[in-house]
Amino acid sequence: MVDVARGTAAARPEAGQIFQILRDGRARTKAELTTVTGLARSTVSSRVDALLASGLVRPAGEAVSTGGRPPVRIAFNPLAGLTVAVDLGATRATVAIADLAGRILTSRTRPQDIAAGPESVLDSALADAHVLLQEIDAVPGRIVGVGIGVPGPVEHSTGRPTNPPIMPGWDRFDVPAYVQRTFAVPVLVDNDVNILALGEQAVSWPGVDDLVFVKVSTGIGAGIISGGRLQRGAQGSAGDMGHVQVPYSRDSPRPPGDERDLEAIASGTAIAAELRAQGIEARASSDVVSLVRAGDPAAISATRQAGREVGEVLATVVNMLNPSLIVIGGSIARAGEHLLAGIREVVYRRSIPLATQHLGIVQSQAGETAGVRGAAIMVTQHVLDPAYVDALAARL
Repeated sequence: MVDVARGTAAARPEAGQIFQILRDGRARTKAELTTVTGLARSTVSSRVDALLASGLVRPAGEAVSTGGRPPVRIAFNPLAGLTVAVDLGATRATVAIADLAGRILTSRTRPQDIAAGPESVLDSALADAHVLLQEIDAVPGRIVGVGIGVPGPVEHSTGRPTNPPIMPGWDRFDVPAYVQRTFAVPVLVDNDVNILALGEQAVSWPGVDDLVFVKVSTGIGAGIISGGRLQRGAQGSAGDMGHVQVPYSRDSPRPPGDERDLEAIASGTAIAAELRAQGIEARASSDVVSLVRAGDPAAISATRQAGREVGEVLATVVNMLNPSLIVIGGSIARAGEHLLAGIREVVYRRSIPLATQHLGIVQSQAGETAGVRGAAIMVTQHVLDPAYVDALAARL
């Protein structure tokens, strides 16, 4: 196993810098790396040799010779280690094994009640991880980190969920310590919308640096990527738009005194409650989606109105953050264009023209593995950080 997560010394600080250049997957010679970094040839040679010894890079064939022995090209080795990626939802869990480039090697999804409590849910996810490792003939010792997304607020620095409304028994539970009894590696925990934002960007929009991912499902939340980096805020609660009070609009059927938050008005659960009030049987988000797909006019109308309510909050987000893209995901988004139509209607009308001049509002394209892809990326961003790579190279 490549130990990229331990150590504090950084005797060779340029090793991490060189490694970041190679992470794009392109093979380079030592001479090319010398040109790119501006470091001395002897310095680059010693740092590359340390990276080769770590396993993080590997020889990748020979370059064309300009006279004498052909130089060897060096490339990132994404199979130097593996990560466990876990995406926990309210009613299902996806577990995956990924390489250090964030590529999913194998995964499995099955029903899971998050309300069953942390021990039960995490034990099931860890058991799935061991099964998946056996499927690809890998040993647990190759795991260098574990990333977990949960459907509730998380203090990212500690990995502890904080007052999660749909996760009884999880409040302040030490998820990293529990998981490290099985995998003694760094364990990172985040809100599921944040890892979805990372996964969506990596899969569908790698060139977009300013993106807001909005999940409309049992709950509502947003993952914010600004300047190419995920923004968590001071304690990790950035993007919790589901608990924002929706501004009153004369276009809304809600009475002026309605002070409920967005989640209570526009989530899948709220839409289902609205339909039940009209005498239509709907208990959950899945029922709403089925009714919309079947062409039920009341369900279509309620979903479009939910989109308008989401748009009322998103208009403020657009004016404040000026993203170039808003991606709408979650179970209700899978019902079709009706939710997006309502969102677009309000956002383009209520946001300032400069902020919407080139703004795209699109449906999620990354599919069901976006969450685990994002969880894997979260881990690799941590364990392949230049400081960690420097610490590894310093010990070799």
